[in-house]
Amino acid sequence: MGKKGWKNVVVIGGGTGTFTVLSALKKYPLNLTAIVSMADDGFSTGILRDELGVLPPGDVRQCLVALSSSDMLMRQLMSYRFEKGALKGHSFGNLLLSALEKITGSFDSAVEKTAEILRIRGRVIPVTLDKVTLMAQVGKRIIRGENNIQQTNLNGSLKRIWLKPGGHANPKALAALRSADAIIIGPGNLYASLVPDLLVRGISKAVHKSRAKKIFICNLMTKAEHTHDFTVADYAAEIEKYLGSKIDAVIYNNKLPEKALLKKYAREGETPTRWDILPEGRKLVGANLISHRLSPRQKGDIWNRSLVRHEPSRLATVILRVLGIKK
Repeated sequence: MGKKGWKNVVVIGGGTGTFTVLSALKKYPLNLTAIVSMADDGFSTGILRDELGVLPPGDVRQCLVALSSSDMLMRQLMSYRFEKGALKGHSFGNLLLSALEKITGSFDSAVEKTAEILRIRGRVIPVTLDKVTLMAQVGKRIIRGENNIQQTNLNGSLKRIWLKPGGHANPKALAALRSADAIIIGPGNLYASLVPDLLVRGISKAVHKSRAKKIFICNLMTKAEHTHDFTVADYAAEIEKYLGSKIDAVIYNNKLPEKALLKKYAREGETPTRWDILPEGRKLVGANLISHRLSPRQKGDIWNRSLVRHEPSRLATVILRVLGIKK
């Protein structure tokens, strides 16, 4: 149960972006709830889904670690990735969640038990408890699976994107949205983390009906295959398209990263999200939100992670300002 007198803040997403938002806000007097995507089928998560028939643990694990009040060793254990052997690339936290799902018979229960172990400050809720697969029609082709969609060029050729099956919203997620004072969407991979949440039956409708302030945190960078040359207005428009309703406020970065980092991204065809075109009729809050601390690649991690990240303390300051809370 949340503490009385504290605002109920729901964060919708998954992956690194949601981890950053939760890490930024957990220090403040807020009742935090993360509603997490269940469309992930990348390496570790994908293997566990295929071989064990479990729900995807990866994004949930990151949110649990973000909200954990356990000591550093426990958080490091949950994020630890094996470097060699049959378990290479798997994180301990993914294995723990999958094992608990098998023991308890429910992924929801597995998340609750892990939350107790990590003594989290808030709640982590899978957006759906159905086994869903992200699908996309690109031109005349049908692409199956979030990981395959990640690697497919969608620019100008994405016809539609959906979940198969559609997936029913987790009742706990709907209850959290009904009682929310603020709903934060993003930042995160647009078509792989954010949109899949909004595609689950009942989620967009619940956000629309909620009296909460709806806040979108825009991505720092574009993704070459999906959001080439996107502006803040483009990102906001896509979120509103799948949400089916308007956002109240948009938080965006208005500072360029260091030149060396820009060059690294440019080699991949990725650029900072442009803020020269902004959505109209929304509360707009631009600030320097870039972290100067590089996130080193973790041992055992086979994927390339983003180098340009939001600075949690700066992000928290801006979010609290939008919520009308003095820091």
